[in-house]
Formats: sequence, C-alpha cells, structure tokens
Amino acid sequence: MPIYKILKVNAATKVYIWKVEESEEALSKGIELTDHCQNRMDGMKSEMHRRAFLSIRHLMAEAGYVDADLFYDEFGKPHLKDGNKISITHSHNFTAIVISSSHDVGIDIEMQREKILRIAHKFTPIEEYKTIANTDALIRKLTIVWGCKESLYKIYAEPGLSFIHHIDVKDFIFDSSATTAEILYQGNTSHYDIRFLEFEGFTLVYALRR
Repeated sequence: MPIYKILKVNAATKVYIWKVEESEEALSKGIELTDHCQNRMDGMKSEMHRRAFLSIRHLMAEAGYVDADLFYDEFGKPHLKDGNKISITHSHNFTAIVISSSHDVGIDIEMQREKILRIAHKFTPIEEYKTIANTDALIRKLTIVWGCKESLYKIYAEPGLSFIHHIDVKDFIFDSSATTAEILYQGNTSHYDIRFLEFEGFTLVYALRR
C-alpha cells in the first residue's frame, strides 16, 4: 500500500497522502462502498479517477474510517458522521485527505504546470508578482496561492465566494512552508493558518480555520 506520507499537523489533525500506483482491481480489494459511492464510481469514465476514488477510501481506512462514515451536504462538501472534519483532494496520481477533530480543514493538491500563468489573473492580483523574474519560481508561487484558495473555498463552501475578491492570502517565502489568509465575505471575516509542501512536481496545501 503506497501511503506516500502522513503528516501530524497537531494533536487533533493529520494529513494522509497516497501515491496511486496500483491497478483498479488491486485498489478494490478490502474496500466496501455504499450504494451512493458505488454509483458515483460507476459513472466515472476515467480509470484514473476511479483509482483515485478508491485510494481515498484506503486513506480513510488508515485514519480508521470506512466509506459509510462519509457523507456529502447540499454543497458537495464531505463530512464524517462522528463530527470530525474532513477534506479530500486528488490530482493525477496523488490523492490526499486531512482529518481534524479540532478545526475546520481544507486540502488541495495541484500539479505544477505552466498553464497557471495564463489563468493567474482570474484568482490573484497578478501585479503583486512582478518582482519574480524566474518562471519556475512564479509557477511554484502561483500554484501555492491557487492551492491556498482552493483549500479555503472547501472550508467555507459558500456559493458566490470569489477567489480574487473575497480570499486574501498573505505573502510568504518558499522556505517558510506556511502562510496565513483571511476571507472577507458578506461582512464576515474569518482567519486561517496554511501549510504547504512540494514533491515530485506537485504542490499540496492544507488550511485550518482558527
């Protein structure tokens, strides 16, 4: 079982990362899906998506949960029946979850790709990055910022929340592996602590609501 990494964030919060290398058949072993989730998986045309879906159930098992412990609300946000908080992400051959009994949490994983340079203006004030002359560094930084905002959106889960207008990620240096952020939406302000790590051309970001 290729658990890629387990991160202990604090006494009540852990991140679990999986590198998807097995076949769909191998990943199916030992996993019992609810009818709802089986129907969801049956509707996935991509084998990679099905393998990712199953690998997430193995990550849940590592944390002591089965598929029946998971449900989704009307906004598509996942929840655990015992009240603990969960967030789920996948990108290509990596999947990850974060589970916490103390904080609202969000997680996102992204492949570092040049494409982000073309869409950056849609989610962050691009003029703030003029001092970054190195293209690789700019891709890395923008991918982290995107991951931060995706993670925060998963926590907040409110229709109408805008990445560029309502979510402010504070500046950071790569070596810090951390930043903070706030969401100002409909007159309410909330604050978040964020951590990030990079591996094999991917960026993983996870956020905790204070």
